[in-house]
Amino acid sequence: MKPLVAVLMGSKSDWETMRHTDEILTQFGVAHECRVLSAHRTPKQTAEYVGGCEARGIQVVIAAAGGAAHLAGVAAAHTTLPVLGVPIESKALKGLDSLLATVQMPGGIPVGTLAIGSAGAKNAALLAIAILAGSRGALRKKLKQFRADQAAQVLADQLP
Repeated sequence: MKPLVAVLMGSKSDWETMRHTDEILTQFGVAHECRVLSAHRTPKQTAEYVGGCEARGIQVVIAAAGGAAHLAGVAAAHTTLPVLGVPIESKALKGLDSLLATVQMPGGIPVGTLAIGSAGAKNAALLAIAILAGSRGALRKKLKQFRADQAAQVLADQLP
């Protein structure tokens, strides 16, 4: 199957967070590819990769980075595909720097920014699935079942 989602991360160390994105996309049967590309260390390769996503059938880009987290913004500058940004928790400022770098995009180049860390990685996958489910009935059905299962789990976890 051709990948529908591109999952990018600024460094290999981001995999600890972004593996959650990979796991959820795999759970839902959404074909995807994961790459390490840096907005600062591999700018040319990042631009080439993201610029070619649409022609390869990619429909959503998820980009995660920490610190001066410009990967999602750089990705958005090179495509009109939806770009979802995941701020990675940093040592210095606990991810606040990553969040601000990801969310503060100039008007006209949007990045849908999720929460810092693993919650954001999980929600980026689920948001990508929701975007894709708009035109894929089977995927929409899986997403509805996932949400129903979550609700059932909450209701089962009642206090005595």
